[in-house]
Amino acid sequence: MSLELSPGLRDALDAWLAHLRALDGASPATLTAYGADVAQFMAFQAGHRGGPMGLGQVAGLGSTDMRAWMASERVRGTAARSVARRLSAVKSFIRWLCEREGFDPTAILSTRAPRFKTPLPRPLQQDAARDLIATVGLQHATPWIAARDVAVVTVLYGCGLRISEGLGLTGADAPLPDMLRIRGKGGKDRLVPVLPAARTAVEAYRRACPHDLDATAPLFRGARGGPLSPRLVSGAMARARMQLGLPATATPHALRHSFATHLLEAGGDLRTIQELLGHASLSTTQAYTGVDAAHLMETYARAHPHGR
Repeated sequence: MSLELSPGLRDALDAWLAHLRALDGASPATLTAYGADVAQFMAFQAGHRGGPMGLGQVAGLGSTDMRAWMASERVRGTAARSVARRLSAVKSFIRWLCEREGFDPTAILSTRAPRFKTPLPRPLQQDAARDLIATVGLQHATPWIAARDVAVVTVLYGCGLRISEGLGLTGADAPLPDMLRIRGKGGKDRLVPVLPAARTAVEAYRRACPHDLDATAPLFRGARGGPLSPRLVSGAMARARMQLGLPATATPHALRHSFATHLLEAGGDLRTIQELLGHASLSTTQAYTGVDAAHLMETYARAHPHGR
């Protein structure tokens, strides 16, 4: 990257990433991905234009340069979704940079991302979710590990958590309260209600666990006492779904999809589900529940004064 970016542009990229870290609360993984996306874009433009990219060269980028980069990405086999993500990172950086440097970013910001279909989530049926949780408990001969796996998947399904959020719980979170405070993406906190089944499963695990679950350490532990790996949870679910004949889409994250869809089936509204999932945008929540649009319309027709 040092040969393709001038020192001024490299400093600007570092300052932008620091801005995202400090003000937007972006995670380290997000910062790494954004930095790599912008650096790759600049590397292409350096080759395309025949020289290192500086602030002046960035200000001079036009629609032809943008089309050439996007065409190159597709020729390399980059999926449309990935091109759209990289373009989003480039636009974010350029938008920030033009405010500092005072150039016109219209050619870059007006570039349209390639279209792609967003695959609908595949939640489990309610009976399948219950069967999967029960079968996960049969996947390990060591009783406390079996109890641990049941506790994890019950919490994921019962609270609608991402697996990183579930495994991020500490000893201080147990016994689980009626309302659990979860720190999600971007460092944003939310409160989620805890079902009795989740509380019971966690208590069964705590009683059986041979390790000291102190307040500052992870609640869910591996066999030797270290933090539980997400791969072990995924593996237990993979074995359980094979026994039950469920599709490969029955993953830990599918439990979160199932949580949202089953709430909708019970008459929950999208705004409440959005808050419980910790989504910044309602459209993201709609993607989770879009598989049940027919039920949503039935609920609307029953509830709305003009629906009858």
